[in-house]
Amino acid sequence: MKTMRRFSLSRLWAIVVKEFIQMRRDRVTFGMMIGVPLIQLVLFGYAINADPKRLPTAVLLADYGPQGRTLLHAIRHSDYFEFRRELTTEQEGRDVLARGEVQFVVNIPQNFTRDLLRGERPAILVEADATDPAATSNAIGSLRVLMSTALGHDLKGPLGFLAASDEPIDLRIHAQYNPEANTQYNIVPGLMGVVLTMTMVMITGLAITRERERGTMENLLSMPTRPFEVMVGKIIPYILVGYVQVGLILLAARLLFHVPMLGNIGVLLVVAFVFITANLAMGITFSTLAENQLQAVQLSFFFFLPSLLLSGFMFPFRGMPQWAQALGELLPLTHFLRVVRGILLKGNGLEEVGLQLWQIALFAVVALAIGIKRYRQTLD
Repeated sequence: MKTMRRFSLSRLWAIVVKEFIQMRRDRVTFGMMIGVPLIQLVLFGYAINADPKRLPTAVLLADYGPQGRTLLHAIRHSDYFEFRRELTTEQEGRDVLARGEVQFVVNIPQNFTRDLLRGERPAILVEADATDPAATSNAIGSLRVLMSTALGHDLKGPLGFLAASDEPIDLRIHAQYNPEANTQYNIVPGLMGVVLTMTMVMITGLAITRERERGTMENLLSMPTRPFEVMVGKIIPYILVGYVQVGLILLAARLLFHVPMLGNIGVLLVVAFVFITANLAMGITFSTLAENQLQAVQLSFFFFLPSLLLSGFMFPFRGMPQWAQALGELLPLTHFLRVVRGILLKGNGLEEVGLQLWQIALFAVVALAIGIKRYRQTLD
């Protein structure tokens, strides 16, 4: 038997140098090692906020008395509400809530001031889009405190007897679309978009990169088929897989979690097709950047992490700063979450989800165009 060689510092150093050289050559992996921690640090440190404030609010003001204006002034300066528009009808308020344009609608009825001065305890109606309970719970809690203190300066002197009563105003809060604040109604539909994003991007990037590693992609392109035909032929089976995932999640949402399905499922399937295509196109683009399957997985994760954190799935979208919301608006998952929750919980139709559908389709077209261009350049 040969005697075991002694430890050699020079040989150890040679291995260390070799690994650094390999790391320098694999720039995608090195970039991921640096980029992912930085993204997590920035997003969790600056963008994530579990206590959203300055939530968009609409006002339906039918009484212009001084107490009504005082109440609105107090609501506006509570940090939780930001008045975006003034409404004229109750139907207009229901419409802006359904489209997701505002989070709250504050309704001050006619004769509010007169009834208050008479001690008749007038009602204030606040309608909230409660599809995401985390986005509204703190704001609603602040309203209950606000109602007892907002008119403190007005109810003095001859009106002091009103301040002596415990609740001079009857605050009525209607939590629309999810009155029981069931988090499953918000999470389970959102999982459809999260699962599709994670699987579709990764599976397409891996499939095409695998063909390139094995040398079979060149064989496919040498056949009498165009590169576009090869690409579409490889995408179509995964579209069907995506629909299987959609069907399984819908069944689980209905049978296991009892999620209400108020809208047209056909409209949801149309939007799901565009969303699946957008993610598959993103996977194709990553496959043109990756040199191997490991890099394809890393790039997919690099896309999935911001999508998960900035889309409003884990944390309230409106609680993030403006720059984070602007980044989130670029991601297809953000718009798909609004669509799927709007269709299932609000009963939205194609008209209400049209804007979100257009933005997902635009992302799909841009990503597919980039993928096709780079795909031709790398294999021609």
